Amino acid sequence: MYSVSNPLECTSAPMEHRFEPYDDNGGTSLAIAGEDFCVVASDTRQSTGYSINSRFSPKSYKLSETSVIAMNGFHADGLTLKKVLDQRLKWYKFSHDKDMSCTALAQMLSITLYQKRFFPYYSFCVLGGVDDEGKGAVYCYDGIGSYERETCRASGSASALIQPFLDNQIGRKNQQNADKTPLDLPTVIGIVKDAFTSATERDIYTGDNLQIFVIRKGQDVEVLTYPLKKD
Repeated sequence: MYSVSNPLECTSAPMEHRFEPYDDNGGTSLAIAGEDFCVVASDTRQSTGYSINSRFSPKSYKLSETSVIAMNGFHADGLTLKKVLDQRLKWYKFSHDKDMSCTALAQMLSITLYQKRFFPYYSFCVLGGVDDEGKGAVYCYDGIGSYERETCRASGSASALIQPFLDNQIGRKNQQNADKTPLDLPTVIGIVKDAFTSATERDIYTGDNLQIFVIRKGQDVEVLTYPLKKD
């Protein structure tokens, strides 16, 4: 029978044990502000490396009838952040007897992210909705709450593919004598579907299904679902 004279000689090499609190679960989101509406869209694939954890794991959530948030990054942090926002929206409703406006919610989200700046939510948010005047609004955030209002923004693993397309089709950039007339809702939805269909051809972390949220003042949030590439 083989015996080891020094029990420590087999384990003398240093072994590193690391706790990694974050993961990147892939996926892509975008938001487009129209004249009297806002569209927020995201795919439903959740991945870790080359493994697909779920083919229907939504990244966009309705916070109110005037606001929808899309989150990319670490899915668990996104769920935690949504629970915190839901709780604060309820407190606001009980205190003021009205729903929080999209503009106020954008500021509250910034403060919520900044409060966690030393151990941030690994969640990169895009908030879409309609403001008090009924105009579409899109707010994009970094990991610790810095934000700005924009017309269109893509976020996530395929954002580098989709953002130039949005700049061209929505922002009319790099077009000579372009018509600056605001786009209507069916046209915007068509652009969103084209953007995601193209992105799934090049990005393995985007696919399965597309969820599109349509926000309009005085109307319920409409949710549309379309299939995307499954491979």
